[in-house]
Amino acid sequence: MKKHLITIAGNNGSGKSTTSKKIANTLGYTHKSTGDFMRSIALEKGVTLQELGSIAEKDPTIDKMLDDSNLEIGKMDNVVLDSRLGFYFIPDSFKVFLKCDSKIAATRFLKSAVENPDRLNENLSKSEDVSDIARSFDIRLESEKKRYDDLYGIKDHTDTSNFDLVIDTSLPENSKERVPQIIIEVYNQWLNK
Repeated sequence: MKKHLITIAGNNGSGKSTTSKKIANTLGYTHKSTGDFMRSIALEKGVTLQELGSIAEKDPTIDKMLDDSNLEIGKMDNVVLDSRLGFYFIPDSFKVFLKCDSKIAATRFLKSAVENPDRLNENLSKSEDVSDIARSFDIRLESEKKRYDDLYGIKDHTDTSNFDLVIDTSLPENSKERVPQIIIEVYNQWLNK
C-alpha cells in the first residue's frame, strides 16, 4: 500500500509553500516545510537564507538537521512536505517539482513581500530590484547544488526525472488556484495504480 505522503520541491519562488499548504488543507493532511525550518535557523543566526546557504557549505550540521527532519516526516502518513530533498529522503512519496522562471519568481516574491515584509529581509536580499532577487535565487540554487553534490552525490536536485509530476508555474494556465488541483488529481491517480 502506498503512503499518503506528497513531497513538493521546486525552484525558489515557484509556489511550493502556497501550493503545499493548499493541498494539505484540501486533503486534511499535515503540512510540513523544511523551508520554514531553514528560515527559523536563518532568523536565529541573524542571516539571510542566501547567507545561511554559504554557511551550510562549510558546516554540514545545518543540512544534517534538515535531513533528520525529512527522515522523521517520512515515517508519517497524511503529510504534504515542502522540501527540496523530500524526493531523495522519502522516495516512496508522490514527488512533485514546481519549476518557474527566476525573473517571474522574483516578481511574485516581491509582490508577496508587500503582504509579508519580513520575507524580503530575512530570506534573500534587502534589494527590491527584480534582477537582484532573481540573481540571489540563482546564487542560492548554485549553493544548494554544491552542497547536495558534496553531501549526497546528487548532481542536480532540480532534475525533473526525479519526480512523478512536474508543473511549470510560469505558465499563465498554471495559476496558484489550478496547480493544487492538478497535483491532487494526479496524486489520486498515482494512489490508485
